Amino acid sequence: MRGRKGQSWKRGESWVGRGRAGLFGAGLRVTGSGVSRFAYWVRAIDEDDFVPSSEPLHLKILPVTPLRQNCSVLYDAPGGVGVVTDPGGNVESILRFIEAEGLRIDAILLTHGHGDHVGGADELREVLRARQGDEVAVIGPDRRDAFLLADARGQAERLGIMGARDVQPDRYVEDGDVLTVMGREMLVRHVPGHTPGHVVFIDPAARLALVGDTLFRGVIGRTDFSYGDHAALVDGIRAALMVLPDDVAVLPGHGMPTTIGAERDGNPYI
Repeated sequence: MRGRKGQSWKRGESWVGRGRAGLFGAGLRVTGSGVSRFAYWVRAIDEDDFVPSSEPLHLKILPVTPLRQNCSVLYDAPGGVGVVTDPGGNVESILRFIEAEGLRIDAILLTHGHGDHVGGADELREVLRARQGDEVAVIGPDRRDAFLLADARGQAERLGIMGARDVQPDRYVEDGDVLTVMGREMLVRHVPGHTPGHVVFIDPAARLALVGDTLFRGVIGRTDFSYGDHAALVDGIRAALMVLPDDVAVLPGHGMPTTIGAERDGNPYI
């Protein structure tokens, strides 16, 4: 897939990072204002899905746990609907932001099973269900990370992170699934290597990829685990992410955002 000529990613006045809110410019679109039910199907996403629109979308990064993991809240507007990705901990801080913005959370997305990414998911789901009075599904990752989700608390404690819980997703995902959340479509791609069941979530209308611990600015994710696979990670990044247009923004699990184009041009690992 290639981006259309003349398109570029425009940063908002307050760029994401270090917990500051980011408002993205052209290329972002909100397609629904109500709380959606979830739809799952598989189809190809082609260049036409990356047509930008003028309505902005908000992205808040909340670094959580001592590892400063990038929990994100993607939402249409204050008082609107949002999704939370990788709530690894510090659930009270996440809830304070949700309450301050008056958001109704449609889903909690998990990229992979490491404790610093999932340790707060079960608690967040529990509190949001009580507050909102309806189901808030935990979606993802691929079921090949089930063994990690079942040991999220243990993983976290071994890193000195207290208060994490093991979590059972409401739905595992597979490569090629398209999720409908907040009235938007998100493509799921399986990118193993950092963990066996790692997935990334791509919002074509927002020109945004939530990539967990696969791709970072100038580097890629760790694979020095017993279940890690460096070759699989590089292959997965090339197959799932490097086919996206250059101006698609990349939010990694730690550190600052980047773009597909910047990593295509300057990342020595891919």
